[in-house]
Amino acid sequence: FHRLWRSVLVHGKPRVHRSVLCVHQSFGRLWGWGLVVTFARCFVHPRHIAGTTMTERLSQITYDALPADVRPLADDILKVSSAALGGPYNALLRSPDMARRAFDFLDYLRFKTSVNKRLNEFAILIQARISNAQYEWWAHEPIARKAGLSDAVMRDLQQCSRPNGMQDDERLVYDFCIQLSLNHRVPDDLWQEAVMKMGEQAVVDLTVLSGTYVMVSMLLNATQVGIPGGGAEPLQVLSPLEI
Repeated sequence: FHRLWRSVLVHGKPRVHRSVLCVHQSFGRLWGWGLVVTFARCFVHPRHIAGTTMTERLSQITYDALPADVRPLADDILKVSSAALGGPYNALLRSPDMARRAFDFLDYLRFKTSVNKRLNEFAILIQARISNAQYEWWAHEPIARKAGLSDAVMRDLQQCSRPNGMQDDERLVYDFCIQLSLNHRVPDDLWQEAVMKMGEQAVVDLTVLSGTYVMVSMLLNATQVGIPGGGAEPLQVLSPLEI
């Protein structure tokens, strides 16, 4: 399955027959073609492709409704959040102790990391695109633009195409994040290039950032967080076969 995704994002177009063969070779010997076909269909059936407006699953927490001991965390959130206590924080605040730890972790990854701000935001947008995470893209596109990521690169990524015109460090981050996200591995030559050009700390920070924003994307998608004010969704929702 991950080879199927990789064939699109790494090579720029789907290789359906070859990918299906890969799935068959991996699983078919154990469970036969029946399971393979069912497995493949569950990712391409239209009912799994969002085409209607999502309803948010959690009511919005208000500052006044928070217990007194949680309000200091809310104060910290309000200093950095694009949508006050909305976005992922509305869900996180349901578990205040976890929310505090998540906030402090995200504070490092966003504001104190060893990774260049432009590249950091690029990596976040990559995860948003892979996950169809509407709010995540909405919140981070203007931040990425302010950090120096070009509109041309963002538009290509938004369309789920390998961006043209990437700077060399952006190309490195793109390749690293795509391989890590879709293959859960990084080839030796790519790892060595990343360490040589970015340094070990930055590569570790980038890896942890990518994994953390998979979690953020899952939280946003599971709770169906919309765009504040009913704004337009920035991403066309695509099935895994199209990403």
